[in-house]
Amino acid sequence: MGANTSQIGDLSENQSLRALVGTEAISENDPFWNQLISFTFTSPTNSGDSKLLEEAVTPLAKILIENNPRTGNFGALVRVFLGRTRELKISTECQDQLFIWQAHNTLFMIRCLLKVFIREMNEEELCQQFEYQQRAPGSCAESEDLLKEMICNLVHLIVEVPLLDITYSILFEAVTTLLVLLSYQLFHKEILRDGHIYKYLMQGRCLELTSRLVKTLLYNFIRQEKCPPPVTHIFEPQSEGGGLLYGLASGVASGLWNVFTLGGAGSRTGSDQEQHPLPLSTQSLLLLLVLSNLTDGPDQPNPYRQAIMSFKNTQDTSSIPSPHPHTFQINFNSLYTALCDQQRSDPATLLLYTLLHQNANVRTYVLSRTDVENLVMPILEILYHVEDRNSHHVYMALIILLILTEDDTFNRSIHEVMLKNITWYTERSLTEISLGSLLILVVIRTIQFNMTRTRDKYLHTNCLAALANMSAQFRCLHQYAAQRIISLFALLSKKHNKVLEQATQSLRGPLGSGGSTTLPDYAQDLNVIEEVIRMMLEIINSCLSNSLHHNPNLVYALLYKRELFEQFRSHPSFQDIMQNLDTVIGFFSSRLEQAGSDLSVERVQEVIKKGAVALPKDRLKKFPELKFKYVEEDQPEDFFIPYVWSLVFNTGVGLHWSPQGIELFSMDSS
Repeated sequence: MGANTSQIGDLSENQSLRALVGTEAISENDPFWNQLISFTFTSPTNSGDSKLLEEAVTPLAKILIENNPRTGNFGALVRVFLGRTRELKISTECQDQLFIWQAHNTLFMIRCLLKVFIREMNEEELCQQFEYQQRAPGSCAESEDLLKEMICNLVHLIVEVPLLDITYSILFEAVTTLLVLLSYQLFHKEILRDGHIYKYLMQGRCLELTSRLVKTLLYNFIRQEKCPPPVTHIFEPQSEGGGLLYGLASGVASGLWNVFTLGGAGSRTGSDQEQHPLPLSTQSLLLLLVLSNLTDGPDQPNPYRQAIMSFKNTQDTSSIPSPHPHTFQINFNSLYTALCDQQRSDPATLLLYTLLHQNANVRTYVLSRTDVENLVMPILEILYHVEDRNSHHVYMALIILLILTEDDTFNRSIHEVMLKNITWYTERSLTEISLGSLLILVVIRTIQFNMTRTRDKYLHTNCLAALANMSAQFRCLHQYAAQRIISLFALLSKKHNKVLEQATQSLRGPLGSGGSTTLPDYAQDLNVIEEVIRMMLEIINSCLSNSLHHNPNLVYALLYKRELFEQFRSHPSFQDIMQNLDTVIGFFSSRLEQAGSDLSVERVQEVIKKGAVALPKDRLKKFPELKFKYVEEDQPEDFFIPYVWSLVFNTGVGLHWSPQGIELFSMDSS
């Protein structure tokens, strides 16, 4: 950063940077700026290098904070950038790589300084850094809202400049700079709807570009463009003693200049590229999530969320106008493919949740796909590796399944999709299984993990709700899936008996200090476990009532472990739901007795299949259909804003924040 600087360690000694942050005002028309922004420097793409860069920039930025009120040099730097953005589109059309490179370098410097400013000062003080006027001869004297102008220009740059190899880096930098500006939320929890940056994004030119910005960020995510390869050019002087091409100042040394690319020549490209092979895609998705989770204004809903909620498929020829003013069209097939490919990343899972929950057009499209396994399998893999994932990622994956299981067509179709050799499922070799049976296995495993480790009541509730939604459409359950359903009930039964015994012993024991017993704790535990047992009984009953003849393996597992259910037959909380299970167990037990003793497994299954056809349906009592619908809790921003910023904190490319001073979330939850 600064003329001909290539190493982070050189920054503090760079004379051009020293002049920028120094005590002398520099006119925006001074040739100095061309020298300052003509440098070769590879932007960090990993956290370690980003930390080193910030540590090098921070002392310089603090000097600038002290001197800028007198010099206005930061404002001059911003004006240099704004002057160049007006010609970026033309430069792109003309393949003017040198101009684009310098414009990028200017923005990169601004972003690095802003990141320190935001940590060191409040938003009012930041605005003042933009407002200080130069006192040098020939400088602009008029007052202008430079911060607003810069934000609008960044948005305009992102939506107007096409994504090419030569523009990749400056588009990445524009997206990253907007993220940095919005990062006030990290340090000031109250900056939700009252800040200047928030207002600038919600009104005027930015508001007019809302749908185009959301569409562009989505397409950046969809395209999954990797960093272009490093490009190197030699810019020769026009003549001896003359300036360099494109009017560069004569003080700039000619020679070999790297046109900036992320992970370019001289950097540790291997590890960086492996860690962040898609930096623009990653950063665009993070910015999209931040924008869509900004809170509504007092008299205006969040326009970025409105755009997310209302966009349509390019194949949609409907003439019905959208009720939202920021709607647009996008290719749903491309979007679906990108979502399937990227589900193992936390931000992509959150995007899928957002789209399924908020955009009815996307939800309808996803549910209409005949290859839904491409989307569901990565979600199941997230849940299967629950111990390796953060709790929010697991929760989002589970809610996605819950939303999908609200649709009966989905619940039927998943049992028709046959899968072979699921390598990541290691408990048992699954040579062939339906997607529906695999989904049941993974959800049950999640419940069991939660019972022994996290004990999160909401996780239990949502897992059981997904199983309940599917239960009426269970078809041809794999024998292992049927066994696991009954095994889960056995585990719950064992836990119930243990808690009941502890509660009974506590009644017999001496009073605790203060004259109270520990009974209330046990009573609460008993109540929770009985709620879960009731739900499991309802799920089994729903399957038997609606599709018994389709599920001989479940009947077999039920008969094999029938003694588990005896203790609940007379329990007042379960008597009604146990009637149907008793009927089924009694009916099939009788037929097996008639078939003789020492029956083989094959013979038992044959008896069950014939009996399933013979059992009169009117012998089973009808219960209301099990249907659960996901509903966000009140004030969802209390969960989603810290969650989104924890994703930016942990996965943002080339961004490093010290945990010190962060108010939005605790570091344990990030």
